[in-house]
Amino acid sequence: MINLPHLERQTLKTDPYEWAFVDGLFTPTDATALATTYPRDNFKTLAGYDGEKGYEYEGRSLIGMGAKTASHDAGLSPAWRQLAADLLSPAYRAAMTKLTGRDLNNAPVEVNVFHYTPGSWLGPHLDLKTKIVTHVLYFNQRWNLADGGCLAILRSSKMTDATDKISPIVGNSSVLVRSEKSWHAVERVADGCHRSRRSVTVTFYHPSSPSTMWPPGDSTPLHSYDGKKDD
Repeated sequence: MINLPHLERQTLKTDPYEWAFVDGLFTPTDATALATTYPRDNFKTLAGYDGEKGYEYEGRSLIGMGAKTASHDAGLSPAWRQLAADLLSPAYRAAMTKLTGRDLNNAPVEVNVFHYTPGSWLGPHLDLKTKIVTHVLYFNQRWNLADGGCLAILRSSKMTDATDKISPIVGNSSVLVRSEKSWHAVERVADGCHRSRRSVTVTFYHPSSPSTMWPPGDSTPLHSYDGKKDD
């Protein structure tokens, strides 16, 4: 489902740090299938301030840390089960290794699905040092830039210091190599927006790293995403 030859042919930018914008990940048919069957089950609400960034969004596991199969697969469409299989494949790891120049073949992977509802955001931050590379895929069929929700590539911890912004349109994706300069954020989704901003984050970790989103013993109740206002 993922156009892996296209992915591995991309080149990292070096300004303001190592990252890449990759579009055209899916065929039009697959893009439509993924966008129209975007998961709505087994989410939890994440909101707060962790000492560096403020955040608020809805999150669901697609692949647990180091898992070999998809999470809650009964609630996934055939398109999403195939996407999960692609993300678990050695070929995907090889493509990401070639693109980033980092050996990711044995790195533990965690994949999470997000709904950023109106008012949701992710403040400027550096990823945790346990992370090596993050690949963020987007799944909105349409998006108004005036509604916020773009990934901002930043030169510093200031939201106003953006060099690039990436719209969350299905087929678009961003690759971020973690460093002490890799500042980024998600713009606040406007209160009047009539759809959620939809993304999947694939994170490659250093060995033995814990999951911060799904820590051991987490008993947070899960719920279905209420998308009644989405159009």
